[in-house]
Amino acid sequence: WLSDRKKRALQKKDVDVRRRIELIQDFEMPTVCTTIKVSKDGQYILATGTYKPRVRCYDTYQLSLKFERCLDSEVVTFEILSDDYSKIVFLHNDRYIEFHSQSGFYYKTRIPKFGRDFSYHYPSCDLYFVGASSEVYRLNLEQGRYLNPLQTNAAENNVCDINSVHGLFATGTIEGRVECWDPRTRNRVGLLDCALNSVTADSEINSLPTISALKFNGALTMAVGTSTGQVLLYDLRSDKPLLVKDHQYGLPIKSVHFQESLDLILSADSRIIKMWNKNSGKIFTSLEPEHDLNDVCLYPNSGMLFTANETPKMGIYYIPVLGPAPRWCSFLDNLTEELEENPESTVYDDYKFVTKKDLENLGLTHLIGSPFLRAYMHGFFMDIRLYHKVKSMVNPFAYEEYRKDKIRQKIEETRAQRVQLKKLPKVNKELALKLIEEEEEKQKSTWKKKVKNLPSILTDDRFKVMFENPDFQVDEESEEFRLLNPLVSKISEKRKKKLRLLEEQELEEEEEPEGKPSDAESSDSSDDEKDWVEEVRRQRRLLRQEGKGTWQHQVKEDQQTVLQPQFYEIKAGEEFRSFKDSATKQKLMNKTLEDRLKLEAKNGTLNVSDTTVGSKQLTFTLKRSEQQKQQQEAEKLHRLERKKLRRSAGHLRSKPRRGRSRH
Repeated sequence: WLSDRKKRALQKKDVDVRRRIELIQDFEMPTVCTTIKVSKDGQYILATGTYKPRVRCYDTYQLSLKFERCLDSEVVTFEILSDDYSKIVFLHNDRYIEFHSQSGFYYKTRIPKFGRDFSYHYPSCDLYFVGASSEVYRLNLEQGRYLNPLQTNAAENNVCDINSVHGLFATGTIEGRVECWDPRTRNRVGLLDCALNSVTADSEINSLPTISALKFNGALTMAVGTSTGQVLLYDLRSDKPLLVKDHQYGLPIKSVHFQESLDLILSADSRIIKMWNKNSGKIFTSLEPEHDLNDVCLYPNSGMLFTANETPKMGIYYIPVLGPAPRWCSFLDNLTEELEENPESTVYDDYKFVTKKDLENLGLTHLIGSPFLRAYMHGFFMDIRLYHKVKSMVNPFAYEEYRKDKIRQKIEETRAQRVQLKKLPKVNKELALKLIEEEEEKQKSTWKKKVKNLPSILTDDRFKVMFENPDFQVDEESEEFRLLNPLVSKISEKRKKKLRLLEEQELEEEEEPEGKPSDAESSDSSDDEKDWVEEVRRQRRLLRQEGKGTWQHQVKEDQQTVLQPQFYEIKAGEEFRSFKDSATKQKLMNKTLEDRLKLEAKNGTLNVSDTTVGSKQLTFTLKRSEQQKQQQEAEKLHRLERKKLRRSAGHLRSKPRRGRSRH
């Protein structure tokens, strides 16, 4: 994040910046690097990242950026088909496959499902794509058309790889299995259940492990990484793993690489890169970058590796034990040799140099000639842990003495910087004096740490009214104040004396005295501690007596008072039933939702039914009050009376008509 001008200025001043090595210029991405690979000839390093989506190619012979190409969408992964950068295939996250030639973009096509990984089969010129589908899509680059896909038994496939020796194609599924296919016959030839074999006695697994990394080594060895942080090493002739290595982080394995010279396996998750022996599983070393990892690339036939991180800077690591430095940065070997030959004191960081006199003081003269002491010049080297252990046993109070000396020095420094308050506020003078004393005690305290000084209440504007308005005066005679401050009487007398002195000195307009020495204060504090129990007991007795008097007075008042009946007013439109209804309603509210639903279903006010879609349907029937029921019954009776009246009226009308017709 430094500009070039500031970097040059730092190089003149800072020795560490001057000694820093920048192997490749501008070896970074704008925001994040997702994948990184090295060409087969070792001359070009290609990396993809965001934002905007792009690919950058670095020329190792020039140690700088060769070209940069922006893309339409983010890259999931890519493959270099040629020895240099002239033929590259990119798999995008929008189902597109993009082909680039030496001059730039060449062709773009699309696959039916979202892809997650792909591999190139050199003998047949076929690209195998796996992704969010059970099918493995095949694209033939010689004919320029899609071939019949391979139908796997998995719902989805995460990763794939092709063995460079015999051409066996393997794909890792989300069910935790690895399926092996023969490209010549397009038939499945093997199935490995890695999820079951990855579970060990020490591992804690909350979900089904899926395959997240896959890598072949030679004709018979295969390494499989799972989403729960295990790496399984297989011999293709057996369905049981030779070795199971757990990263202990529970994070998905991002990549797996084989290091031939030392028989090591490099496995990486988003937090750490572990290097371990493939025969014994013993850890060789590990790298833990500051930022999360996205991809790891091992430079062939060397001890250098590159990392794609969740940060603009791409990591470059050189481990001389793994192999020599690449040809384009061979000067790194010379630097490491100079560092080894340089006799620095850091070689003996784990040892302590002691003379014969020091050994006599520690009582370790009997160890002379034993492996615990290594003779060197006029003394001996001994293990630093042994030295600290023996010294703590010989002089266990050395640290306490050192601590007291440091505390004494700090107190002397604060005394010189102390500022005395000359004037006290008009309101709450005793509280202000108490705060001043607490500030002084805090400065003298032995546990004082180097923290940011917080503002005092006296100088804070938020509490200014408390020392100006008389309404905020503290009542020391109240019960709450006496309970919180049992020794307030004795301390307040001292403060009142001090207040009188300060008021007299303010009237005389003289400077405030420095106060009592620390010895007197310590003696007073010790007296206060002795009288603590007696003062607390006395205050408790007084409070009990006061409480007893108030209780007797309250009992007399209760005997004199005559109980009157208590009336309750009912709102308009409501009907009084009983006090039991409110109690039952309260009990109903305390129940859980499940219990209430069961009760409603039992009473018939709730109906639960299944729908055709598979969900649940709830039907509620509202309860009616007594008033509504009476009103409904009255309406029903009214309707019946009207019907009777209509019938009787119709009957009377029909009678005379019949008579007239007969007549």
